[in-house]
Amino acid sequence: MPSPPSADRSPAEPLEQHDTVDALISQARRLRGGIDAVRREAAADAERSDDARTRWQRALCELVVHHVDNLGEHLGQLRDGLTGDLAAAEAVEGRAITLTAERPGDPAAGGPGESEATRPAGRVGSAEWNFLTDEVTWSDELFQLFGRDPADGALTLDELPSWLAEEDTEVLTAMVTDCLVDGKPIDGEFRIVRGDGARRTVHMMGEPVLDADGCTASMWAVLRDVTELRRCREEVHETRDSVHHQRHVAQTEHRLAVELQEAVLPPWRGSLRLPHQEKGAATGTPGAAGALDLAGHYLPAATGSLVGGDWFDAMELPGGQTLLSVGGLTGHGVAAASTMAMLLGAVRGMALSGAEPAQLMSRLNHLLDASAQPALGNALCCRYEAGSRSLLWAQADHPAPLLFRDGGGRALRPPEGVLLGAVGDAVYTQAQEQLFPGDVLVLHTEALHGAVPVGRPAAERLLDLAPRFACAESAQDCLRAVLEEFGDKDREDDACVLIARVGS
Repeated sequence: MPSPPSADRSPAEPLEQHDTVDALISQARRLRGGIDAVRREAAADAERSDDARTRWQRALCELVVHHVDNLGEHLGQLRDGLTGDLAAAEAVEGRAITLTAERPGDPAAGGPGESEATRPAGRVGSAEWNFLTDEVTWSDELFQLFGRDPADGALTLDELPSWLAEEDTEVLTAMVTDCLVDGKPIDGEFRIVRGDGARRTVHMMGEPVLDADGCTASMWAVLRDVTELRRCREEVHETRDSVHHQRHVAQTEHRLAVELQEAVLPPWRGSLRLPHQEKGAATGTPGAAGALDLAGHYLPAATGSLVGGDWFDAMELPGGQTLLSVGGLTGHGVAAASTMAMLLGAVRGMALSGAEPAQLMSRLNHLLDASAQPALGNALCCRYEAGSRSLLWAQADHPAPLLFRDGGGRALRPPEGVLLGAVGDAVYTQAQEQLFPGDVLVLHTEALHGAVPVGRPAAERLLDLAPRFACAESAQDCLRAVLEEFGDKDREDDACVLIARVGS
């Protein structure tokens, strides 16, 4: 359909030479091949995971495919040398907002008798309404877009609103009125209800054609089916919003886990001062003979987002005794941190009631086994008596304490004990160790091994620090040596270190 000349429209520019267009087509094909590779990978990821981010990436790939297919189709039309009505239509089309191709296989897209093999990637049609002759001209593609038989004739501007969704009729009326009365270009979208009942979203762009007196003689427009584009964009927006929501939830949970962890653990840096130590420091008198000098530290995972259930703790008990404990739970986030807080509270409460380390392990095991949030964990509990310098301890599948004395070090022989929460009626035993002035005791959680080379356990690396511990004047000096070896290294999980140095 030839586009009527407009008084204020410049002549059409000539088409690009065929060799230039062929080069563009080749580039588009190479780009399509690369996108297909990314698209297949995104589809495979989506099948393996129901993550919102993966679905969003897949939706974006589909959207890009539509754009590239649409570009290839129009480059092909340009190469074939379309003239007249299609040339004018393409000129208007090029100024349109981002448009997309129709997805192959959509039964609502094609007209009667049309196969998927011959269906164009993006349905585009053109129309002209001549107000001097009352003639209406539609291209074949526009009949196919509307699913209307050409024998029934083209729709007049008065008939067109009857094909629109009721809520969109005012949109079309306003666009047409602005075009005919004020001479404004048409640029907008509305939804049509085809003869087969399918709803399609159509983007319409057009202009008034003026006569010699400046009056509107006719109106012509290009209409494109953008249903799939809108669907893809909605999917992208929905999945993006879902990703943002999940990210917000994750950030909130991480903040809660960190706050809960900080609320129940001792300070992550510096010496751990028990009440009797604080009193001694205030009066300028040393603590009781055999009192422990303590220092502990929490080492986060390399990612920073994996807040786990590891803990370390030191607490004074009646009768000059001190409770030392370290441990860890499976999992991360709020669930692990809250279970850790419950477990640590239980440890403190039972220790204050006089329970010995083996009894603590047994009761913690029953507590995890009966918990509403089942979890597995390992733990180590020590009860130290300053007067006799004796250490009574028990463990549940946890690395044994390391004892450093006279420039050497060794791991204590562990008593019997299995993973907490694994066996309901597990038996735990305890062992006793005599300590001497200047001894250094190192307790650590399992994840500390993530910072050392493969095949070299953390205990071995810690034992290498024995000469430095022998020269240390405080537990804080010993902790500083540990952090120099482990603190700056990548680890997959968080870890804790607790150091006790026996005073004279």
